This record gives sequence, C-alpha cells and structure tokens, in this order.
Amino acid sequence: MNAHTIFERDLNGEMVSPSDPGYDELINAIWDTMKMATELNTSYHTPDEVRRILSVILGCEVDESITLLPPFYVDYGKHIKIGKGCFIQQCCTFFGRGGITLGENVFLGPKVNIITINHDPDPKNRDATYGRPVVLEDRVWVGINATILPGVRIGYGAIVGANSVVTKDVPPMTVVASNPARIIKELKK
Repeated sequence: MNAHTIFERDLNGEMVSPSDPGYDELINAIWDTMKMATELNTSYHTPDEVRRILSVILGCEVDESITLLPPFYVDYGKHIKIGKGCFIQQCCTFFGRGGITLGENVFLGPKVNIITINHDPDPKNRDATYGRPVVLEDRVWVGINATILPGVRIGYGAIVGANSVVTKDVPPMTVVASNPARIIKELKK
C-alpha cells in the first residue's frame, strides 16, 4: 500500500477497503458532509445562504452565478468542482469521492444522479470501492432523473435525455438517451 492518504487514494481510483488505515476518517468525513447537506435540506435558505453552505460542503468558495435548488444529496463534497453559471435542480445526488467536475453553464434537471464510486466485482471483497471521475464539459444539459456512472465524460454542449443511464463517454454536441444511453441525434455546431 502506498503512503497516500485514503482521500488521495480514493480520488486516484485505487481500491479502498474498510480494513484500510484511515477508512474511519473517510467515513467520518462523509457523515460530516451529510450533516451539512441536512442543514441545507431541512429549512428554507436564501440563494446566498445556499451558496455559503455549498461552499462548506465543497471546501471552496462557489461563484455567485451558481444556482442550487435544495434538496441536494452528497456523500463527500471536497472532490467536486462546479463552474460558473451552473444550475442544479432539486433532488440531485452527487457521489463525489472519485471527483466530479461541472464545467461552466451546466444545467442539471431534477433528480440527476452523478456517481463516481463503484464496488469491487469480487464478491469476497464487495465492501471495497474504487472511484472514477465524472466530467461534464461546458454547456451540458442533463434531463430529469438521468444517471451518470463512474468514469464518464460528457462533451461540450451535449444533452442527456430524461431517465437515461450514461455508461460511457458522450461526444460533444450530441443528444443521448435510453438505458444504456446511446446517441440519438447530433446537434448543429
């Protein structure tokens, strides 16, 4: 095992197990994040207050052009980057341990799930996880209840249709839909 912290290992895509040194620290950080998300989700907050709480969750100041409509569900926010002008609708879920990057002017419909963590396929080691980053480039639009799975990059200006499950990269300026998502249209450039 290398000398990196469990958080660095998680972000680097290494297998992380409950028996690893530092795992308690990782779980405690997840609980702390969930506590902040609960604060965000359980009462009314002004847009400025929402951005303040989101900044605490992410561990960095978010731009005033970002709009987040709670509730928002997140396991670990420190590996999430949100670009200027993003609009995140209600009930979105970010499992961000493997790293999530939203470019500028990304629009997420309600109930969008962005998942960066997967489990070891070996049933004897199923409690171990590994991360793969998810990147949504500038001006991506993701429709209601779509799910983006670990390791996916969605290219500039692409659209993900409602209820789609994105399992592989999406080229720029395309529309994908279905489960698994597939290209159904190319957009004019």
